[in-house]
Amino acid sequence: MELPPQIQAQLMQLQQLQQQLQMILMQKQSVETELKECKKALEELEKSTSDEVYKLVGGLFIKRKKEEVKKELEEKVETLELRIKTLEKQEEKLQARLKELQEKIQKMIPTAQ
Repeated sequence: MELPPQIQAQLMQLQQLQQQLQMILMQKQSVETELKECKKALEELEKSTSDEVYKLVGGLFIKRKKEEVKKELEEKVETLELRIKTLEKQEEKLQARLKELQEKIQKMIPTAQ
């Protein structure tokens, strides 16, 4: 049975939304991993008794003041947490649009038969 063009268009839109959602979920997972790494680095930095630490920059370890590195990491954590919140909002909106579109398609299908 051939689906009407209107339903086909809705199904294509549904597929696009699912792909967008998948991309957002992948981005969110990546940012969450980076956030965990930063928090772990801060945790290890707190254990250090030295005033100077080594920071990996490119392929080199550079000696830096502990407080500077700590401040940079704290700012990065803050930025990553904001990014996660933004991605969560986008995820929620897409989930709602997906649900709405799925319901719309389900209502259209019985009338097409």
